[in-house]
Amino acid sequence: MTDLARGEAALAVGRWVKWIAGASNQDLAAIEDLAGIYALAGVHCLDVAADRAVVSAARRGMAWALARGAAAPWLMVSLSDGQDPHFRKAWFDPRRCPAQCPRPCERVCPAQAIGEQATGQAGVLEERCYGCGRCLPACPLGLIEEHAQVLAPQAVPPLLGELSPDAVELHTQPGRQQDFEERLAQLAASAAPLRRVAVSAGAEVAPVELWQRYAALRRCGFRPLWQLDGRPMSGDVGDGTARAAVALLVARRREMPPGPLQLAGGTNRRSLPLLAARPLDGRFCAGVAFGGVARRQLQPLLQLAQARGQSLLQAGDLWPQALDLARQLVGPWLERI
Repeated sequence: MTDLARGEAALAVGRWVKWIAGASNQDLAAIEDLAGIYALAGVHCLDVAADRAVVSAARRGMAWALARGAAAPWLMVSLSDGQDPHFRKAWFDPRRCPAQCPRPCERVCPAQAIGEQATGQAGVLEERCYGCGRCLPACPLGLIEEHAQVLAPQAVPPLLGELSPDAVELHTQPGRQQDFEERLAQLAASAAPLRRVAVSAGAEVAPVELWQRYAALRRCGFRPLWQLDGRPMSGDVGDGTARAAVALLVARRREMPPGPLQLAGGTNRRSLPLLAARPLDGRFCAGVAFGGVARRQLQPLLQLAQARGQSLLQAGDLWPQALDLARQLVGPWLERI
């Protein structure tokens, strides 16, 4: 079995695991480190921003893992069919912050993208921000804005042709069928050898719209993968987010178009036990994607390596610890019965 065929085999038996870097994440050092660790841990796909520098960082991490015996995961890049919270950055003017502010925004930021340590001026470090939005309601004065990032239509075909990803993820929202079809035309024009086009949709996108997306995908000759985004951008908050992802699968599995169904949005260590408790529903689940939890559990080691002036992959005493933590997260899915 080739490395690329390994991903399809995992989807067929419900053991697919994807690592999500974040569609707006441009923290190149962390992306390289995390891509390397999770590739070596055995994930089947690395999902990153459709950005040249980001893809290069992910491929450097993959090369590190391949040199240590890993199977090559798919490289997936994320796009949207319009405005989407996954494609945004937080921004505020730190000069407007009162000196006595307790800075709740800084405390709630999982990417540690806010604060003097991150920026030197107590603002948002754009490269680290991946758009989770937790800081927006945290600001007591409402000073934080969100700046959307949408790739121009004319830029998509040449960019994908250059990046040559194995798969693309399209984030979709209600009422965007025409925009979705225009994105598909851009994917086709790129001639990128896509094994799958993943469609990321939350509960707000009705099944009838997903069937419309499916018809468009098939007209273009693309094979779908449905990412059920239970609670988007929530990270490893706890049982509630894990339950939301499983609940969306349970609610939707009979109504979905053909194609593998994958959990996302708030997934964490509780996701698989919750799914195992519903075996009739669980057999429809092709796999899982881990985003916030995947980064958070390795964050202390990333910081320790950074304090030494090293990357995590260069730190011979740290990366084995990171690999052990990564395997604890993804291993149960890779061995799922």
